[in-house]
Amino acid sequence: MAALSTREWTGIQQFPAATQTKLLDLLGKLKQENVNTLTILVMGKSGVGKSSTVNSLIGERVVAVSAFQSEGLRPVLVSRSRAGFTLNIIDTPGLVEGGYVNDQALEIIKRFLLNKTIDVLLYVDRLDAYRVDNLDRQVIKAITDSFGRGIWHRAVVVLTHAQFSPPDALSCEEFFDKRSEALLKVVRLGARIKKQDSLGSSIPVALVENSGRCNKNESGEKVLPNGTAWIPDLVKTVIKVVLDGGKSIFVDEKLIEGPNPNDRGKMWIPLILGFQYFFVVKWIKQAIKEDIASEKKSKWEL
Repeated sequence: MAALSTREWTGIQQFPAATQTKLLDLLGKLKQENVNTLTILVMGKSGVGKSSTVNSLIGERVVAVSAFQSEGLRPVLVSRSRAGFTLNIIDTPGLVEGGYVNDQALEIIKRFLLNKTIDVLLYVDRLDAYRVDNLDRQVIKAITDSFGRGIWHRAVVVLTHAQFSPPDALSCEEFFDKRSEALLKVVRLGARIKKQDSLGSSIPVALVENSGRCNKNESGEKVLPNGTAWIPDLVKTVIKVVLDGGKSIFVDEKLIEGPNPNDRGKMWIPLILGFQYFFVVKWIKQAIKEDIASEKKSKWEL
């Protein structure tokens, strides 16, 4: 499925009144900054909860989710409007197939995003994963190579399955800290972010629980183990990134195709020509003049 036409955001009415109020207040902050459209790109490996997170944020079942079927190969654009504000969320196929980065899926995603502007990247993974490996680094590198390192200035790391019980008698907060630290380290490595660059440590991490068994507070809002209503908290984090995270990412041909190989090195041509003239051609001319001046005249010239 490709893009969907913009529809009225009726799904927001499915949220508890407290969540509705928070969401409208948060989106109102964007409108105050003359931001009337927000486009969120959701990426990650297969089976981590990308589509479920999209459905949770919209308040509707807009993307098919099944534990027994593989993800679709086409991205899905969900567009909703409310009170003059348009929310676009782009769900994408998983970036891993058979233990390797799925280059075909990545190419399809890039072509789908052509001439679109990405305001925020949600990089989704599971909280209840116990380790990170080289495949995680390859996925991060693939995203960076496709959209540039600047995409991480506009990123939120989202960890799903937040309501699980940590092992080894760790508290939820301790496990979250360890998991976040390990994943952000992989992001820094895959995105080639230097240690002295504050970007790596400034990427926010948000928790998500999409299960229908998610705990609720007295207002009926879905909450994390620490009592935080996670849907408005995630939107709050996204808006903070929008307002503080630098420029949005416009996906054009140059970005997805990379630099033209015929243009490589063109900037050095004037310097090379200048070097050749002053240090080669000029030296040769001077040598020729000196050789002519020192040459003995022929007898017939005497």
